[in-house]
Amino acid sequence: MKIVVCVKQTTDGELNPFDASAYEAALRIPDGEVILLSMGPERTGEMLLNLTRLGAKEAYHLCDKAFAGADTLATGYTLSLAIKKLQPDLVICGRQTVDGDTAQTGPSLSVMADLNLITNVMKIHAVGDLGSNLYEDGTDGTILCRNGIQCEDRDGVLRTVAFPALITVERIHHLRLPSIRSKRGTVVRWTAQDLGADLTRCGTQGSPTRVMASFTNAEGKRKCQYIPLSQLLEAIETGLEKEKNRLQPVSKCETPLSNVWMVGEAPRTFAESISDDITVIDRETFTTEYDTRAFAEKFADYVKQHNPKVILWGSDSWSKAAAPQVAALLQTGLCADCTALETDGDTLFMYRPAFSGNIIAKIVCRTEPAMATVRTMESGNADIVVSVGKGAKEVMTRIEALVAEENAKWRERGIRWDMAASRGAVDTDLQPYSRQVGITGKSVSPAVYLAVGISGAVHHIAGMKQSGTVIAINPDPKAPIFEYADYGVVGTIEEVLPHLQHK
Repeated sequence: MKIVVCVKQTTDGELNPFDASAYEAALRIPDGEVILLSMGPERTGEMLLNLTRLGAKEAYHLCDKAFAGADTLATGYTLSLAIKKLQPDLVICGRQTVDGDTAQTGPSLSVMADLNLITNVMKIHAVGDLGSNLYEDGTDGTILCRNGIQCEDRDGVLRTVAFPALITVERIHHLRLPSIRSKRGTVVRWTAQDLGADLTRCGTQGSPTRVMASFTNAEGKRKCQYIPLSQLLEAIETGLEKEKNRLQPVSKCETPLSNVWMVGEAPRTFAESISDDITVIDRETFTTEYDTRAFAEKFADYVKQHNPKVILWGSDSWSKAAAPQVAALLQTGLCADCTALETDGDTLFMYRPAFSGNIIAKIVCRTEPAMATVRTMESGNADIVVSVGKGAKEVMTRIEALVAEENAKWRERGIRWDMAASRGAVDTDLQPYSRQVGITGKSVSPAVYLAVGISGAVHHIAGMKQSGTVIAINPDPKAPIFEYADYGVVGTIEEVLPHLQHK
């Protein structure tokens, strides 16, 4: 079985952590012939050469000045040309990069290379001959294909697709280290000419989205009010009360856009900020199944018939998988994870965080429809999230028990408690990865977020800053987390725990 792993070198010269997980996932598949694929500048070649020591047969480096400045659409196109030359059974990508943070390249590539798709994979259950696990959706239950892959996604759903396939994986593995006797493999360099690329679809020239300006991001910083332990429950109650008024429409632009579509109701506040001419798209009109490819193909045809100016999507996992596929089919731009929109009545300007949230970029799309996924509140979120760092190591069991007890006590009010964790707590095996909040984990937006024993690294802040009220608990009054908190409690976790219990 031939497996291609797409990897990217980050701006600091390191291997993107999600791609490291993808590489390890490929190396664990029995009888897999693993090949690395990367697009990047000259220095990327050395990274690929070192990575071949871990088990990849060879690596392919897409390197050409024509590839520079590519957005996700142009990147997907260039990678698809290499995939078509290599003809793998399976392509594995990391969910996203930590500098771009879009999670678009994998789904976009799946369309351009004609690969079946599963996103947000948490566990690979079976690869190759799946036998009766893979069925056609017909009345006779006929086996569609005996060669495919079966994975569990982030929602806990088991999904199966036939080869050739592409999967995007979460940060579910740590990449192994090379053995002392391991040898380097070979790195093959491919240029635009080697790929037979259409230069108008590569690099900056082929990128419909452009960054107009960038700003230092102060988003998420709050004015922290330090409170005594005795006021902790009162602060939680205040946060719950504030939640009732949190989701207010954002201010409207003076000259609105016409013909704006939104997929589902989740992006409504964003849509209303730029338009009075809004059409709601019900995805079940196009498919009643989860299948994002089936939706994308039917919806793209519908878009071509009606020519909307803008299409907005939510931030749920289905939208993040479907939107890049639609963009690839329409050959239009897609801006990910927007936190604000504005317009002059003719052009849509999109604002999104980048580089782990340190920068806010102002982006414009040169093609129509302009598309964006926007940060939206997802249903089913917990109201109160207790997030633990490795500083809570000694009392982790007590915190778990407390959250379970409080969840039961508050249930009659319709208020749900849940657990989350920092990367430090996950990397030291104190908490499972499914609970990790941050740029390499998940984003949460509860009414109240209690950060317990968390220092406040920027990677973590990126995943929790959409919370309503943030309460930080840390014995160090200079911990960065307090800059992003509404309320601060300076004290040890042992001191705080009794004050969290509902009387």
